[in-house]
Amino acid sequence: MEQTSITLTVYFDGQFYVGLFERIAHKKLSVARYVFGAEPKDMDVYEVVLHKLVYLKFSPTVEVEPKNVTKKNPKVMQRKVKAALSESGIGTKAQQAVKAQLEQRKIVSKALSKEKREEAQTIQFEKRQLKKKEKHKGH
Repeated sequence: MEQTSITLTVYFDGQFYVGLFERIAHKKLSVARYVFGAEPKDMDVYEVVLHKLVYLKFSPTVEVEPKNVTKKNPKVMQRKVKAALSESGIGTKAQQAVKAQLEQRKIVSKALSKEKREEAQTIQFEKRQLKKKEKHKGH
């Protein structure tokens, strides 16, 4: 049986409070970012989870290994967390997914801006051509 889980981590990035949603479905991780701004209260977080979660754009998926959900001794868990943090940063897979999403947005944005720029150039060219025709109409 395949399980889907969503985890929300709220952290302060230096300027704003940000919520990082991690969705694991079918052994694939995708993430979405939500900027809260000021420190969110419980009601703010609850509202985002209930009403705005469906509108979030999740990143492309990244392969992950499923975690076994078993209860362990809290002290053992604490040691493992400390060891994992010393090896690598928090949420490296999530950070990779966010980075992939940003790159994808960047590509789409570049394509749109190029299209707009080319359209503006063609309009400007057509205006110049009309101006030339108007100038030489009386001759």
